[in-house]
Amino acid sequence: MSKDLYQEITDRIVAELENGIIPWHRPWIGSNWAVSHATGKPYSLLNQLILGRPGEYLTFKQVQEEGGKVKKGEKSSMIVFWKRLEVEDEKTGEKKEIPYLRYINVFHIDQTEGVKTKHTGNDYPNSADADETADAIINDYLERSGVKLSHEEGARAYYQPSADRIVLPLRKQFAETAEYYSTAFHELAHSTGHESRLNRLTQTAAFGSDEYSKEELVAEISAATLTNHVGLETTGSFQNSAAYVQSWLKALKNDKRMIVSAAGRAEKAVKLILNN
Repeated sequence: MSKDLYQEITDRIVAELENGIIPWHRPWIGSNWAVSHATGKPYSLLNQLILGRPGEYLTFKQVQEEGGKVKKGEKSSMIVFWKRLEVEDEKTGEKKEIPYLRYINVFHIDQTEGVKTKHTGNDYPNSADADETADAIINDYLERSGVKLSHEEGARAYYQPSADRIVLPLRKQFAETAEYYSTAFHELAHSTGHESRLNRLTQTAAFGSDEYSKEELVAEISAATLTNHVGLETTGSFQNSAAYVQSWLKALKNDKRMIVSAAGRAEKAVKLILNN
């Protein structure tokens, strides 16, 4: 892989950030998440907090379209989302897009009658497919490094340094193939920081600290690079990577220079994973 690819990925992420706020979404469906009844996709972390409980949610119109009705006396909840509005610059006359916040009202499916659940239990629509090239890279790295990888149905993906192991949600919990492998590559990148490898992780890196934030930048730039490398990148997966980077830059006071620093560490992580 040429060094130019690392710079290209970094430059593209910075370009996405320049466009404004990008909402990050968790790319897998968990059993304890609030999800859209229409798509089965989980809502953003902000909306998870707003809604307060897991399950399927519908708009009033969607309830009617399915032949159901909202129970008498039930009150709706609000969810928010970002949209892009095209405006004209008053000075230059140039058109540009700006993000603006919108909201809609939804009802939990328990607040309705005559509507059947679609996404309960082990029902995961539009599951991610396996990719031979990506799987070969992952399996080769696991064999060389000794890192353990397991899949568990749930709402968490993480690397545990003390046990030197990675835990991912089931592949079928991911609606997009690119998102599954991006998540897997993200956790693989974390594992390269183990003391027996690149020795990048520190025990003092508490959640939300600068060191923790920098490590998340390294892992996500690595994931974006590897997803592109195996030819799985989509517009959605790349924008979600940029959104994730943006969320951690807030902890670093939006210092985009940190991306450049993280990209150098990401290059070493990717080379270790690819064994080159």
